[in-house]
Amino acid sequence: MNIEIPVMADVTAKGQQPEFLFWVGCAGAFDDRYKKVSRAFTKILHHLNVNYAVLGKEETCTGDPARRAGNEMLYQMQALTNISTFTRYNVKKIITICPHCYNIFKNDYPDLGGHYEVINYTQFLQTYIENGTLKITSDKFADKSITFHDPCYLGRANGEYAAPRKVLEAIPSTKVEMKRNKSFALCCGAGGGQMFKEAEKGNKEVFIERTEDALETGANIIATSCPFCMVMLTDGLKYKNKEEEIFNYDIAELIVMAMGW
Repeated sequence: MNIEIPVMADVTAKGQQPEFLFWVGCAGAFDDRYKKVSRAFTKILHHLNVNYAVLGKEETCTGDPARRAGNEMLYQMQALTNISTFTRYNVKKIITICPHCYNIFKNDYPDLGGHYEVINYTQFLQTYIENGTLKITSDKFADKSITFHDPCYLGRANGEYAAPRKVLEAIPSTKVEMKRNKSFALCCGAGGGQMFKEAEKGNKEVFIERTEDALETGANIIATSCPFCMVMLTDGLKYKNKEEEIFNYDIAELIVMAMGW
């Protein structure tokens, strides 16, 4: 699919107002593995003819890592910069592919005057699947078993457990739950700034235990919907020497693969 990505500055210069800002996020823009997720979701947006734009070079970090690590001043500087940019482009609706971005836009930015309709991409996809616009008829994964890992900032932080599962249900395959799921799901080990620091003393790292939860299901595929979770569970599969048998894909990637794009 040859796709031209609409950039907010270019679109508004033409006198147009996109309905959605697609917030790519730091991982989606810079991490080689998660760039694939950004591309996958972009393909879906174009397939659905969604009126959206990205900020491109004007996008900066939300400030989530800074706030979780305790640097409140840096967080507020980053947040206020983004709010100023959103105001300039009259942004009302934001779609995120990272639960950390989703959480901070939805729950923290309003304290600084940033009020938006914030939509996680799994919620966005659920809407199009339920109204029949996005249909997946491929049997590419019919013989595969998929287990879903709940990201903390989508699940426990915001109570969203249904959307990612509804999207996965639309992909013909077998679904299996880990013994710890939904509100009882175990963190991947990267949240709260842990991604950026060395492991603390203990008998076992969190990502290893969570990977073991996934392996116990016997699933062929671990589905994730968070860049932090993807990094940790991919590392867990490598640690267990399972990376050539069991694969970690984002939900958006699974849809694109099922559609044959």
